[in-house]
Amino acid sequence: MAETYEAQVVRALREIDTTLRLVRYSLDARPPQEVLDELHQQGMLPPTLLFEVRISDAEGRTVASTHPQPAHQPNVTMVQAEGMGIELLGSGEGAEQPLAFSRRLSEESANPQGAVSVLVDGAYFVSGYDMDTLGVLGVLALAEEEGTFLVRRTGNDLFSGEKIDYEDLLTDNDGIGQPALVRSSEWDGVDRYLVARQLFEFPVAIVVGLSQTEQLDAAESMQRSYYLRAWLVSLAGLVILALLGWLSWKLQQVQAKVLEERLDHARRAEYLAFHDNLTGLPNRAYFSRLLTRGMQHARRYDKQLALLFLDLDRFKAINDSLGHDAGDELLQEISRRLGHSVRESDTVARLGGDEFVVLLPEIIEQEQISHVANKILAAVSAPFTLVGQEFRITVSIGIARYPADGEDEQTLMKHADVAMYHAKEEGKNNAQFYSEQLKSDSLERLALESSLRKALERQEFTLYYQSKLDMATGRVIGMEALLRWQHPELGLILPKQFIPLAEENGLIVPIGRWVIYTACRQNVAWLKAGLPQMSMAVNLSARQFLDDGLLRDIKGALQASGMAPELLEVEITESMMMVDMQKAVGVLQELRKIGVRIAIDDFGTGYSSLSKLQALPLDTIKIDGSFIQDLLNNAGDRSLTEAIIDLGKSLGLTIVAEGVESAEQVAYLRQHACDQVQGFYMHEPQPAVDAARSVQERLDSESIP
Repeated sequence: MAETYEAQVVRALREIDTTLRLVRYSLDARPPQEVLDELHQQGMLPPTLLFEVRISDAEGRTVASTHPQPAHQPNVTMVQAEGMGIELLGSGEGAEQPLAFSRRLSEESANPQGAVSVLVDGAYFVSGYDMDTLGVLGVLALAEEEGTFLVRRTGNDLFSGEKIDYEDLLTDNDGIGQPALVRSSEWDGVDRYLVARQLFEFPVAIVVGLSQTEQLDAAESMQRSYYLRAWLVSLAGLVILALLGWLSWKLQQVQAKVLEERLDHARRAEYLAFHDNLTGLPNRAYFSRLLTRGMQHARRYDKQLALLFLDLDRFKAINDSLGHDAGDELLQEISRRLGHSVRESDTVARLGGDEFVVLLPEIIEQEQISHVANKILAAVSAPFTLVGQEFRITVSIGIARYPADGEDEQTLMKHADVAMYHAKEEGKNNAQFYSEQLKSDSLERLALESSLRKALERQEFTLYYQSKLDMATGRVIGMEALLRWQHPELGLILPKQFIPLAEENGLIVPIGRWVIYTACRQNVAWLKAGLPQMSMAVNLSARQFLDDGLLRDIKGALQASGMAPELLEVEITESMMMVDMQKAVGVLQELRKIGVRIAIDDFGTGYSSLSKLQALPLDTIKIDGSFIQDLLNNAGDRSLTEAIIDLGKSLGLTIVAEGVESAEQVAYLRQHACDQVQGFYMHEPQPAVDAARSVQERLDSESIP
């Protein structure tokens, strides 16, 4: 328990420290508040619901913050030394207990210019207190070296600012290789099994304790049970004599018991017929009855009700990578979170797989539905632990209202399902209400999905290619293969319109296999036609990356085409690796053994990459085009671009800038040591013949004296 809590606290402190460094690095001549607003809009700061980022001047006065500042808001004390400082801004049981984590804006101690701080309620660090595990008298706490509890939780009570003997707390009490010591806690006198551990990177210690009384309660209860059994054995001899006289009565009791067992079996069979075995929630059949009954009641009393159709995002990826046992555990946890998120009068049911429905009766206004949907989104997206790893999952919600969106069960369910698919198309992790326009879009989507299943066998897919330019030589050194669908009736269809459909129905795996084989053959064909040697980059989708046949497909494409492995570069995104970091690293290492190069695409748009980048076997970083688009006019984009280039250089990686459209952007990127550029500055994505012609024309222009 102490190791788990230590890992959680260290992870949180590292993310806070990363935010402090990012804000300090991003400050320039602009007003500090403008810098904070820009970072917040770009999603580079932690959520404002829990954290406040503040910039103070040399006297500790707040000059910029992500939160409105009331007049009584306490100032953060100026950090006196280099490194992260920690300060408790409040104390007392049940009161707000903000903690301030700060770094100086200047590294010169003789010239303090202020500080950047991240403020968070101390309760955040003990929110993982589990009553079932730690009990009512357990303890979960953070202590600072000065001899004070930054925050302590025992049961449901929170404390801060308590004075303790810090050195005595840590003496022979780190719990490594030895049982936890039993100590009488100096702050409340409770005897506990206690583990206190100094964090390696930060000036604080974590404290985890279990009440000795609570832990021994089960053993004492067992002891009492043994004494009772011994007494009952002695009494049994006397009871047997009495039972002989009551034989006829006992026979009647047996008959009554048999009848009761039959009734229990019938009740159990009825329960199983109408409830989900895994989660205990109402199943589809039972929910159908509840929905019909709810609509009848709403019709009779002129009421409204709402139906929420829920589908978990990326559940199949977790289920396939971690196994069905982990998937079942996840579904059970999701069902518990849903039950805690709805009102007492609402009904949660599981239709099957990763699909859930929620029935909201007695709806007066739409805001009630939105409130419940937002609570569900927040509850599901909270992190959870499976097989020793922390994961996050989201849910897409479709909402249909009775009687506005349907007056019978089938129509209402169908319209809620249509709205759910629209939520997935809108980026997932959101809720969407049904409308007639969605119905039309759904029909188009079904038609597109039907055509997609035949597109591969009809050879309707084609590859377009976009070149990559080497900044040092000005030559084309590589191509990126981009998938297009030449629909016989709808014309050219871009990937964003059909790739999500292919991901859902599993077609992305054979389509992705075709892309790899076709791109490798084209690269070899260009080489035989006299074009210079160029690398070939292909994008992997999330489902394709986790597919067990990926390595076999890549090896087969290389062998069939005769292409050198080092010329093939696969591109993955940050979000793909976050599903299962351990498996992702294993796949990348196997690709590296083959000789294939690995690039991380759209870099800079994910929040956790900076801390995990060093653990990945990468060759290339591709800076997302959103940073390049306004590079010359936006100081924040310039700062982030330069930071990514510096980070990549320090790790020995190749840096590629995407979305380059002007000579001015090229000049700026060359000045800051970017290795390669890609974008409309060279040419738009082109068919193979046109792409080869563009390369040849560039070669011809270089050969003109």
